[in-house]
Amino acid sequence: MIALVCMLMAAGTAMAQKNLTFGPKVGVDYTHQWGKNINDESALSYQAGLFMEYRFSNKLAIAPEVVFAAHNRPESDLNLWMNEYPPRDVTTTYHTNYINIPVMFKYYVTKSLSIDLGPQFGFKVYDKYTDKWEVDGIKMKAKHDMYHRNFDFGIGLGATYNFSEKVFVQLRYTLGLVPLYKDGNARNGNAQLSFGYRF
Repeated sequence: MIALVCMLMAAGTAMAQKNLTFGPKVGVDYTHQWGKNINDESALSYQAGLFMEYRFSNKLAIAPEVVFAAHNRPESDLNLWMNEYPPRDVTTTYHTNYINIPVMFKYYVTKSLSIDLGPQFGFKVYDKYTDKWEVDGIKMKAKHDMYHRNFDFGIGLGATYNFSEKVFVQLRYTLGLVPLYKDGNARNGNAQLSFGYRF
C-alpha cells in the first residue's frame, strides 16, 4: 500500500511531463513451482494492478508496478485418512496471494516494442489450502495454513508491445529465486499475459 501511494503521488506531481505515464493493467498468470525434485502442476490464475513508466529517452525507460497476483494451484484428488473406514476422498485446492512490486527496465527496440528486464519483490498476503470431502451426503471442508515465506524475490524478463499511445500488451516470465518454505527448495515460476491502459 505504501508503494502504491508513492506511485500515485509521484504520478500526480509529474502528470504534466510527457515522459511519464501511468495506469491500470490486468491479465492472466500461468503459475507453477520449480526446483530440484519438484513435480508440481501448473494453473491459470489472474493479476491486476497499477504501473508507472518514466521515459529517460526514446530508447530507455523504467516502469515500477504494484500488482495483486493470485498464485493458485489446481485441485488435486487425494485419498486421505487411510486409517479410517471407509477412507475419505478429499479434493484439495491451494491459494497463495501476493502483492508484487516489479521494477522493470525497458529498452525500446522500436517505437512500439520494448524488451523488459528487472527484479520483482513479492509480499505474501494470503496463504491457505482447502480440503473438501463428503460424509454421508454432507459436504465438509477445512482450511489450513501453508506456511510459505512472507517474502518472495525473482527476476522478470519479457516484452511490451504498444498498440497505440494508450493501449499495450505485455508478455513476461518471472523466475522466483527464494525458496517458498524454510525447508525445501520449491520456488515460484510465473508467466504473465497482461493488458494495460496509459493515462
